[in-house]
Amino acid sequence: MSNFPGVGDAIPDMAMETPEGGSVKPSDFAGSKLVIFFYPKDDTPGCTTENKDFSALKDEFEAAGTKLLGVSKDPAKKHQKFIAKHGLTAPLASDPEEGGLSDALGVWAEKQMYGKTYMGMVRSTYLVDATGRIAQVWDKVKVKGHAEEVLAAARAI
Repeated sequence: MSNFPGVGDAIPDMAMETPEGGSVKPSDFAGSKLVIFFYPKDDTPGCTTENKDFSALKDEFEAAGTKLLGVSKDPAKKHQKFIAKHGLTAPLASDPEEGGLSDALGVWAEKQMYGKTYMGMVRSTYLVDATGRIAQVWDKVKVKGHAEEVLAAARAI
């Protein structure tokens, strides 16, 4: 049993930096559904595909009363370059190095690659209802078809 918030719990209301240097937190979206997708790193193949997929469906999410927010630990300036390079329309935010939303949800976690252990973002998506409660969670996301699956779930609530 984890100590992290899950389905039915309120999403922690923690501030993150926008690429423009402002601040955004889940409560800013109160009254709308919100998809927060956590991804490991800007401009890597899977993360680029995931961001492009969510951006391509942004209008459909909006039509379903749902806002999007992509989150990684990359700095705001790196997000600006990533957005410009790929024409992304799904908003991005930078989670603080320590004590951020990804930490509170347990998606900033120990990972292993090539026998090395390190801290990294576990690709995860949270669908939050209009009251700020977690409606659905996708852990260890596979990118292909994921944005479409999340859209279907958003339409269903």
